[in-house]
Amino acid sequence: MGGSRSRGLVECALISVLVMAIEVAQTSSANMFKPFNVSYDHRAIIIDGKRRMLISAGIHYPRATPQMWPDLIAKSKEGGADVIQTYVFWNGHEPVRGQYNFAGRYDIVKFVKLVGSSGLYLHLRIGPYVCAEWNFGGFPVWLRDVPGIEFRTENVPFKEEMQRFVKKIVELMREEMLFSWQGGPIIMLQIENEYGDVESPYGQRGKEYVKWASQMALDLGAGVPWVMCKQPDAPDNIINACNGFYCDGFKPNSYNKPVLWTENWDGWYTTWGGRLPHRPAEDLAFAVARFFQRGGSFQNYYMYFGGTNFNRTSGGPFDITSYDYDAPIDEYGLLSEPKWGHLKDLHAAIKLCEPALVAADLPQYLKLGPKQEAHVYHVGIDIEGLNLTQYRSESRCSAFLANIDERKAAAVTFLGQTYYLPPWSVSILPDCRNTVFNTAKVGAQTSVKMVDFDLPLLAHFSAQKQSTIHNGVSYISKSWMTVKEPIGVWSENIFTVQGILEHLNVTKDHSDYLWYITRIYVSDDDIAFWEEKEVRPTLTIDSMRDVLRVFINGKLIGSVIGHWVKVVQPVQFIKGYNDLLLLSQTVGLQNYGAFFEKDGAGFRGQIKLTGFRNGDLDLSKSSWTYQVGLKGEFLNIYTMEENEKAGWSDLTLDAIPTTFSWYKTYFNSADGTEPVALDLGSMGKGQAWVNGHHIGRYWTLVAPKDGCQRICDYRGPYNSDKCTTNCGKPTQSWYHIPRSWLQASDNLLVIFEETGGNPFDVSIKLRSAQIICGQVSESHYPPLWKWSQSDFNASILINDTTPELHLRCDDEHVIASIKFASYGTPQGSCQKFSKGNCHAPSSFSVVSEACLGRNSCYIGISNTVFGSDPCRGIVKTLAVEARCVSSSNNVGALKL
Repeated sequence: MGGSRSRGLVECALISVLVMAIEVAQTSSANMFKPFNVSYDHRAIIIDGKRRMLISAGIHYPRATPQMWPDLIAKSKEGGADVIQTYVFWNGHEPVRGQYNFAGRYDIVKFVKLVGSSGLYLHLRIGPYVCAEWNFGGFPVWLRDVPGIEFRTENVPFKEEMQRFVKKIVELMREEMLFSWQGGPIIMLQIENEYGDVESPYGQRGKEYVKWASQMALDLGAGVPWVMCKQPDAPDNIINACNGFYCDGFKPNSYNKPVLWTENWDGWYTTWGGRLPHRPAEDLAFAVARFFQRGGSFQNYYMYFGGTNFNRTSGGPFDITSYDYDAPIDEYGLLSEPKWGHLKDLHAAIKLCEPALVAADLPQYLKLGPKQEAHVYHVGIDIEGLNLTQYRSESRCSAFLANIDERKAAAVTFLGQTYYLPPWSVSILPDCRNTVFNTAKVGAQTSVKMVDFDLPLLAHFSAQKQSTIHNGVSYISKSWMTVKEPIGVWSENIFTVQGILEHLNVTKDHSDYLWYITRIYVSDDDIAFWEEKEVRPTLTIDSMRDVLRVFINGKLIGSVIGHWVKVVQPVQFIKGYNDLLLLSQTVGLQNYGAFFEKDGAGFRGQIKLTGFRNGDLDLSKSSWTYQVGLKGEFLNIYTMEENEKAGWSDLTLDAIPTTFSWYKTYFNSADGTEPVALDLGSMGKGQAWVNGHHIGRYWTLVAPKDGCQRICDYRGPYNSDKCTTNCGKPTQSWYHIPRSWLQASDNLLVIFEETGGNPFDVSIKLRSAQIICGQVSESHYPPLWKWSQSDFNASILINDTTPELHLRCDDEHVIASIKFASYGTPQGSCQKFSKGNCHAPSSFSVVSEACLGRNSCYIGISNTVFGSDPCRGIVKTLAVEARCVSSSNNVGALKL
């Protein structure tokens, strides 16, 4: 433990200090750095004349609130990032042609300045196509309506619009003094995005477009390097970069370009009704270590913080509102452990190697076994045949030892010493002698996040509270009010035309919803025919996307979900005139693929009614009335200013579930900084707002019951179907409510529900890492912070080689209790620990003394710390499970 308490107190304040420093500096427009130039050679990005090995953290500014940005940047920096990377979101910045938005979540200048004031660099990916599982790939929908336009090819209208926006962003950054040569943080820009994946269908026009886009970008005179990712034919003066789960084998298309990894997919996105993907920390660290081992110099985590698709910004179609991405920082801004901590250690190990990595042009390759190899970075020495005594007198040297065997561990000999390599792992030796990190040996804690402290929904209305019994537990129902959404026509803003219009041509994406309304006449002969033949008429549509609701005379009779699927829907009419209403819905616009601007929405092909006495009715050429959107949506009844005008009435238990209904209630906020989560698991499908802020779409589609792995094996190549969870459960039930959107009391929650749900079971809770666990053995390496680079020669120095277990609660939380502690041979994993045959009796008292009441603590893994050796000749392990609670005294004191 020696000295661990004071160190823990210092480190637990580190992020808070960084956040305050960033916030203080956020309005500065210059002098974030002394002006410096950025260039590159075949080995690395060169910053102010020096090659650099760079770790980048992907954060998309609109997927968080400006109030979250300082903390996210600070946590990225503490995690070892040198660079923040972000896209630029055209449809957020120019929702109407010529009308720009650089406020709120789209205040890109503020975001870039915050990055710079933190001492980090910025990689700005202008695109302006971004993909990113973002609505329409980042393109504004109005772009479709430019006469003669064809996206992302040799097309004059598109090139003019693209150049105008890219120039706007570059000039804005220059005006704000944000490029490196102006003292700003921007060291690199990107034009286009993953175009190589879709270039082939465009033929020669695609090749010409790549050349044009590159030259257009260079002609803007930004003064920093430009990159293109996944672009094998990038011109000579543009760096082509790699995206993927692994990029250690990637080589740019010219020897004069460095090896850059612009997207390391550290997780994956999720669609409604899908399982939740997870990428193991061991495999992610393996991929990064292999990249730097084999000559890489810039690596970006996509995503380091994923965030939330607020409003209707999720793409797909069918991408969920959460963009957590299994990132090192979760959707709510909390650290995801052990991923964040394991990567922090990896980054520290790579930084210890940086002097050798930048000094050597190429690594020396050594084969150590059938599936084992070393890459050695050194200057002026030949490693082969060199013994350890000779090595000690030589200059700077760093080595990466890899075991790419997916199943078997291996013992290898390097420079006369034996090293043990777990399967699918890399050991990092900053001085070619001492191992400081292995990608498969996780020393970072595990954090288990939970929700707690239910925020009560308030009784603002006349409805008397009613007691309900659910699953044997008594609840007091919350007070809600409701108003029905009209089915079909609700405004004078309608029009009638012959034929079926394409959905987006009508809505312009101002709403997910478009009503198609026509009238069908049913004769006595039709009724008699159906009865005689014992058949029912059927509505058929050749193709539709994403959601279709079919109404007959105002009654919902069927729904279809899919992406360009055929519709066969039995219907039932009454004699005389019948109103047929088709509600077409989008659930995120297409964001990927060639010609995706032509994907459109709504219906394709023929729409007809079959089964009539005189033959099928072709409705494709019938007269249709069109109504865009929902009445409540366009009256803004979800806002604080307009909601009282909606004609709300008290909701009673016997009135649920109902379809196409609006609900509202109020709740008070809680003290503290814990993130706030909205549980909509009792609802069906719809959208939600808090104080007028659009939380996003919700949908309780359930993931398949099978396909999840009981045990996640990190070994072997990762793909998005490996290590999935959440089978048989709704893909998303919890939705992030940013703290900055809340007021102390009387927060307005409004929900629009399409399919029928129970708002009385909606809850709002606080999210935090309540359980933290650590498991470190005597065979682990000492903490990375103990190592230091010698100023005298190339060696690294350490005074104390004792491994340590580190526990840390979220900010403003402390360790309240120790649930388990055993030094010896404990068994199991977090929340399932048990004592083994060997156990030090002092385990609980030692851990309790070091940790209780503190935000963080360290415990040395040694017999000295625990007073004796509980089992001689056996490698001991310390396993701990602790519980964190808020340090605020007012968390539970929530007033109705």
